[in-house]
Amino acid sequence: MSPRHLALAVGLAAVWGFNFVVMQVGLKYFPPLLYAGIRFTLAAFPALLLAGRPGVPWRWVAGVAATLGVGQFGLLLVGMRAGMPAGLTSLVLQMQALFTVLFAVTLLGERLTARRVLGLAVAFSGLALVAFDFGVSGPLGAFALCVAAAAAWGLGNVVQRRAAPPDSLRFMVWVSAFSAPPLLLLSLLLEGPPVLAAPAEGWLSLAYVAFVSTLGGFGVWGWLLRRYDASTVAPYTLLVPVFGMSSAALVTGESLAWTEILAAALIVSGVLYAGSRPRRATTPPLPPSPLPAGRRRSG
Repeated sequence: MSPRHLALAVGLAAVWGFNFVVMQVGLKYFPPLLYAGIRFTLAAFPALLLAGRPGVPWRWVAGVAATLGVGQFGLLLVGMRAGMPAGLTSLVLQMQALFTVLFAVTLLGERLTARRVLGLAVAFSGLALVAFDFGVSGPLGAFALCVAAAAAWGLGNVVQRRAAPPDSLRFMVWVSAFSAPPLLLLSLLLEGPPVLAAPAEGWLSLAYVAFVSTLGGFGVWGWLLRRYDASTVAPYTLLVPVFGMSSAALVTGESLAWTEILAAALIVSGVLYAGSRPRRATTPPLPPSPLPAGRRRSG
């Protein structure tokens, strides 16, 4: 990967990591389902008028919208509103990589290697450490909602893999358009009539997650994936909780306990190990003959 493209990948991880702090700010002024609904509405319009058709059957757009849009972001924002800290949320959500593996094995028939099993075990030990620590000091229900959001993201990844959209940015615009109506309807049913009287800080939060994180982020993500293998680009998402936890500590004063640092190391290393490919053993070359070619030692 060239230095310019490497900078893009690291910058994208920073944008997505800081996204959790921005969402926490927005949730002070909007209920979570309404916040998610407005986010996808802004991401879809007016871009939808210029995007053209998604290039895949509509059932795949609806499937990704149900899992990623409604499932992941709905559960994620409700969990954050219920008390899940921004930095810790960015870490727990990385379990989506492990749920992706599990769903791919179950639904797509992919093979679960011993390497992946070991990586899953290491990462889940980190998640168990987070669950135990947060269960003592914070609302366990909020933690469970974020784990469910990671599972929904993993399922959405499998659906999107089957869809194989030719243009990820155009596809995300349509996914946003399909996600907004059910989220807004759920908000009306569960949160009551929408209240949009928020200060500029709340609307700037929505603008960031809609345009910078969703459209800009997924646009860069798709651009990188068209130029490099997924195995080359995907590991950079492991930097998301690093930026998420550090930005939460700097901006909101969220403290980092040693258990969270250890859990982060277990989850990131487990995901990285499960997703990496073992090196192939190479046969060492034969030592050079001490005699010139064509000559044989006489007996």
